[in-house]
Formats: sequence, structure tokens, C-alpha cells
Amino acid sequence: MNKELTVGSRIEHSDFGDGIVCRIGIDTFTISFYEGGTQEIDRKSPDIKIIEVLEGFNNMVSMDEIEDIFYGMMSRYTDATERVLIGEKWKGGLLVLEPKDENLSVKEIPIETFFHKIVMVRDRLRVLEQNINSHKVLDDQDKVNLQQYITRIYGSLTTFNVLFRDKENHFKGEGKK
Repeated sequence: MNKELTVGSRIEHSDFGDGIVCRIGIDTFTISFYEGGTQEIDRKSPDIKIIEVLEGFNNMVSMDEIEDIFYGMMSRYTDATERVLIGEKWKGGLLVLEPKDENLSVKEIPIETFFHKIVMVRDRLRVLEQNINSHKVLDDQDKVNLQQYITRIYGSLTTFNVLFRDKENHFKGEGKK
């Protein structure tokens, strides 16, 4: 059914949302999803809806080129303002949440998916900061008070700085302005 997809084709998946085909395997597509990170999906999956097939496209494309295409689409259609990269040592990794109760199941999340969520939180906090600073009704003292809460939130998120490739993307709390 999905044999006509090429690298760079745009798809929509019922669980993961919009994505771009990064690699075509014998039985699977590797798809980079805006909301769900990178996933391998069975080529025969009925959950894939084709949005745009790039015909005659040379399928010898690097992952970096796919990331550039994907970032360009994100910049055009979302509030994403900069490219934030995960550290190399975390690529392909897995976040495992193991409950103390052995009767409960372990939860595994691709680190790229978790990282993407952290970056989205950071981006939304930045938008909130901009909205507070440009708010027409709040007085300066109210803006300062709200800004202090956001700064504390950034401080609470510094634990996740280990995931970022570049230090300029790190969260900074009150002590590191």
C-alpha cells in the first residue's frame, strides 16, 4: 500500500501525527515525527496516510538533510524559533521508568521523544515570558513577580541540561543569569 513513499515524503500517522520519511527499509519506514520523535513503522501499516510523495527524489539522503527539511517545516508552521539538538550520546537511547511495585509494568520512552517534550516546554515558557512582558494591563511589579516564577521553573528544569548538545540551549535559573 505504501510502497510509493520516498525519503522526504510527508505522511500523517494516526498515533504519532505528521512526519517525514527518513529511511526506507525492506519491511519498515523510519519516520521522523514532529510530536513523536523518530519511529520505525511497518511498510504495510494502515495507520499511515500519505500527504505528499516526492517523486523522482534521490533516496540517498543523509539524516542531517532530513533534519534540515524537518526543521524548516517546523519553523514555517509552528512557534519553534531555533534548532535545539540532543547530545550525541543520547541519540537512539531509551528512558526507562521502572516502578518500585514489581506488579506494575515498566514504561519505556525514546529519549528523543522525551527531549522534544522538554524543548517544547522551554519554548512555551519563552512565549509566556514574551506575553507577560508585552501585556498591556499588567503593571511592572506584576510582570516582575510573574517573571520570577518563570525563572524558578527554568531552575527546576536544569536537571535536563545533560540532554542538550549545546550549552547555550541549557536552562538557567536564578543563579546562572
